[in-house]
Amino acid sequence: MIALIIFLLIVALVVNQLKKNVPNTATQKLLSIIRNAAFIGIFIAAIFSSIAQVGAGEAGVQVLFGSVQDGVLKSGLNFVNPLIDVEKMDVKTQAYTMSSIRDEGQQSGDDAISSLSMDGLTLKLDVTVWFRLSENDAPQVYRTIGTDYVEKIVRPAVRTAIRDVSVGYSATDIYSIKREDFVRDITRNLENAFNGRGIILERVLLRNVELPERVREAIDEKIASEQRAQQMVYVLQKEKQEAERKRVEAQGISDYNRIVSQSITDQVLQLKGIEATLELGKSPNAKMVIMNGKNMPLIFGPGGF
Repeated sequence: MIALIIFLLIVALVVNQLKKNVPNTATQKLLSIIRNAAFIGIFIAAIFSSIAQVGAGEAGVQVLFGSVQDGVLKSGLNFVNPLIDVEKMDVKTQAYTMSSIRDEGQQSGDDAISSLSMDGLTLKLDVTVWFRLSENDAPQVYRTIGTDYVEKIVRPAVRTAIRDVSVGYSATDIYSIKREDFVRDITRNLENAFNGRGIILERVLLRNVELPERVREAIDEKIASEQRAQQMVYVLQKEKQEAERKRVEAQGISDYNRIVSQSITDQVLQLKGIEATLELGKSPNAKMVIMNGKNMPLIFGPGGF
């Protein structure tokens, strides 16, 4: 825009000088129109060069003849010095991924982080980091780092933090029970690395932990053994419950027999015998009933002797 203003100014001055040296009135009028159009163009260009539009999620860094100004231009329209250049920097949340899957992260090919654990095993970690540029610190970042702060600061800091933290954990801990502690330590390490750099860490995502083949087999076998042990505990509990059920059932039968045996007295037997004799007496068949002295009937049918 500044170059356009200078060009139009030169055109206006040249036309004005030509107008003085041309006696023809028609030519002078044409040169006057050109001169006036040049001045109008200069005015319009000066107005537009004084307005800087910063998009949503961006911060405008003002640069005057190579010198970075401290003021930050917010999103929207801003009135600035026409001589200032505005560099726009992204302050939205950004995601940087390092993955073993091709073209899934920012780098093509296998970009997973290889790191040693406390027990000397080599791990491959897939990680995504959420971060953003501090809007108020954008001029400092542009002045001291530049616009490629992701490659200069974020990527090496993440890889270094993961390798520094992983040596304090065993491979199985990172893979299973201490995964959250591992991520928490990486987060703390990165926050210290970004401190004073104008970069704000939002979250570290540990996407995948790839263990050596022999370790994975050992873990699978351990898990299978634990499952078998749990299954055996279940079977034993079931057998104990079944044994308890049978014991209760046997106890019930025993109690029933004891109660029945205690309830059968001579009086009861005599009563039952009398009831049976009365029922037999109703039968039309010939029969002989002999009392055994205890009022218990002995019943004989025809031909019973």
